[in-house]
Amino acid sequence: MDTHRIGHPRVDVADVLRGLAVMGIIILHSIEHFNFYSFPDTAGQCDLLRFTDRAIWDGLFFTFGGKAYAVFALLFGFSFFIQYDNQRMRGYDFRGRFCWRLVLLFVFGNINACFFTAEVLVLYSLVGFILPLACRMKDKWVLALACLLLIQPMPLYYVLRSIADPAFVAPQLPTRAFWDATFAVQSSGTFLETVKVNLWEGQLASLAWAWDHGRVFQTAALFLLGMLIGRRGLFLRENLGFWCKVLGFSLTAFFPLYGIGNMLRDFVSNESLYGQLYLIISSLSNFAFMLVLVSGVVIVFYTTKLHSKLMFIAPYGKMSLTNYISQSVVGSMMYYNWGFGLHRYMGITVSSIAGVVLFVLQLLFCRWWMSKHSHGPLEHLWKKATWICK
Repeated sequence: MDTHRIGHPRVDVADVLRGLAVMGIIILHSIEHFNFYSFPDTAGQCDLLRFTDRAIWDGLFFTFGGKAYAVFALLFGFSFFIQYDNQRMRGYDFRGRFCWRLVLLFVFGNINACFFTAEVLVLYSLVGFILPLACRMKDKWVLALACLLLIQPMPLYYVLRSIADPAFVAPQLPTRAFWDATFAVQSSGTFLETVKVNLWEGQLASLAWAWDHGRVFQTAALFLLGMLIGRRGLFLRENLGFWCKVLGFSLTAFFPLYGIGNMLRDFVSNESLYGQLYLIISSLSNFAFMLVLVSGVVIVFYTTKLHSKLMFIAPYGKMSLTNYISQSVVGSMMYYNWGFGLHRYMGITVSSIAGVVLFVLQLLFCRWWMSKHSHGPLEHLWKKATWICK
């Protein structure tokens, strides 16, 4: 028997979801000027542009902020299961190989960080070790662990401390000096200066921000849930009923969570308590809306005539690593001082259009590339390096 043919078939809807997630990430990064947050003076701007700037900013962050990355994380766990189970069916233990794969991802993440301070690949490479540790646990224990992580155990502890002692102040990692250093170099530094500050101050600031904003716990939970989705085959057509239930549940949960988060300031005066409560509620709210997006796409993919149109984006999802890193390179060159310095001239509306154009160009390239190759350039490199020693 040819063991190389054993394995799970490609799940197209996962590629579509991954492509849509990276699309959302790229457009958000574009309006943020790739974590630069430096914009032209809007004092003389017309009313129409002021309106579109605000509408685009609020609309994109409502739809994708904290959600696109969550879909990306969910699919990271799903991909781990596919790789792990494919090797299990061939008689191999993939756990050690996956740990090496995470080391390689750490390298890719630091290459990406040379250009973009808020990249997530380094975080994924660190948090990802939870997957080989949990992959042999029973489903119920994986789900229980994921739920525990979703409710943000450390902020929850701080909430209880603040209730017991109103004078308690939840600790935060000191990152202001790091962000100031990155902003100064993005504003006036050379390319080499930008690389240097991004790899040290930028990475420390980014990882500290992820810790302070609950992204570490939530990312680990999403990895585990993605692995469970793979185990149960939930992305397959025969489990469409599951996603209908998820859509109903997540819609029911999202609106009260979102409303409570917006009203919380009116009812909680203790600043430390408010900050931790808001973190927990907003994290759960984003998770619920992420489930709305995922379940909605899965249902539309399998039940409507939009299936073929969604498949158009599948090659983009297959090349998510290439697209994610290349958008950092292009975005940094566009907006930072070492490149064209367009942060001085491009407001939110124009930057959103630039993000869409970048996405379209990447999509066209992906469709051309995948018509000739089985993997994207960086995906191929990652795969080859994963199996460099057998």
